[in-house]
Amino acid sequence: MRKAVVALLVATLVVAGGLFAASRLVASPAVVAAVPPPCADATATTVASRAVPKGPVAGFCAPELAMAATILQAARDQGVGQYGETIGVMTAIGESGLRNLDYGDAAGPDSRGLFQQRDNGAWGTLADRMDPYTAATNFFRKLARLPGWQSMTPTEAAHAVQVNADPGYYAQYWGDAQTVVAALGG
Repeated sequence: MRKAVVALLVATLVVAGGLFAASRLVASPAVVAAVPPPCADATATTVASRAVPKGPVAGFCAPELAMAATILQAARDQGVGQYGETIGVMTAIGESGLRNLDYGDAAGPDSRGLFQQRDNGAWGTLADRMDPYTAATNFFRKLARLPGWQSMTPTEAAHAVQVNADPGYYAQYWGDAQTVVAALGG
């Protein structure tokens, strides 16, 4: 019995000591200052006459928001309207996190760019897939050719263009896409 009481007392002291140390760590200004705020190194910019904030907007900073602004410009040039713009941004969020990736994944090791477009001839050359404006233009051209895309859910439309494995995959990015498009004046 005595060993059990001693063990319980030791365990209680260890837990209490850990909680005390954690509370001191969280409250320490030196530790808080060591973690830079999101977008601390970002700089506001302009893309195609569109002001791009440094962020964060829906968790994205200026480099990603500049990619979104490029997608919006391609959408405008293709005349797909705000719904189409937002579908494009949603798709790029889901495919690359709005980053122009020069690598693919297990499902598509040959995929590249903002939209992770495959090397199957449908999306142009590697240079086309790596150019954000051209990749977005190719996305919107295919979207515009889909009969009735305007009445599809955003994820259905994105899936019909991208032909990914999960038709519902993009739905989780719709809210962030709406926020980004609104912030960029879409």
